[in-house]
Amino acid sequence: MPELPEVETTRRGLAPHAKKRRIVALAVYEPRLRWPIARELAGALAGRRIERVGRRAKYLLLQLDAGTLLLHLGMSGNLRVVPAATARLKHDHFDLVLDSGVALRFNDPRRFGSLLYTAGDPREHPLLKHLAPEPFARGFDAQYLFRISRRRRVSLKQLIMNSHLVVGVGNIYASEALFRARLRPTRRAASLTHAEAARLVRAVRTVLSLAIRAGGTTLRDYLGADGAPGYFRQRLYVYERKGKACRRCGTPVRALTQGQRSTYFCPGCQK
Repeated sequence: MPELPEVETTRRGLAPHAKKRRIVALAVYEPRLRWPIARELAGALAGRRIERVGRRAKYLLLQLDAGTLLLHLGMSGNLRVVPAATARLKHDHFDLVLDSGVALRFNDPRRFGSLLYTAGDPREHPLLKHLAPEPFARGFDAQYLFRISRRRRVSLKQLIMNSHLVVGVGNIYASEALFRARLRPTRRAASLTHAEAARLVRAVRTVLSLAIRAGGTTLRDYLGADGAPGYFRQRLYVYERKGKACRRCGTPVRALTQGQRSTYFCPGCQK
């Protein structure tokens, strides 16, 4: 599932091609996404200029000269920059055709992605209004993490994956951040010390930064805006390495299930 690094990688790939370009057409081939693409959207977008390509959590925000497009990649989607005349592939659901002759083409085998429009402030949209701080924001620091962990009975992994507390720390990156912070994912959140909270904040930011630099993580479907996979998989320390030697201490990596998600950790390094 595309997480913050994959969405940020897509944003950076789209920006040079989309910024200050006008939308010639929205060609919809399959409107039945997570929410149906509004029939009137194509007419509303024609001639609009893209002023900025932004991101909030896992949403791409195309800020137009009037209104904003909110795009979500869903569980298996990708948004690629292709020449508008490029032959379509299976599961290509819409093209946002630009005046440069390229199209922003959305492909999503599972159709959990979405394309929505808001005329108002996107920060006030119901999908964005109540989101937690970004992991790179000043508000996400050791003091914040320590404070929200008090009296919480959930595990550390569940804590940092809660999008109401911090956005963008998906399953892969939660396991990897906890490994770097030397913290056991099953530990109760309330047991976190202030010093450990500082380590975990640094680890979350480091893992996400490295993943963005590597173009994200491709396990199955994800491709960046240029059609290339993400290469962070080669740099994973514990995720999907059950039974293999820890890259740090040599202890076999273990796996367990938390909240219906696979968790990987090193019992030698993480306490």
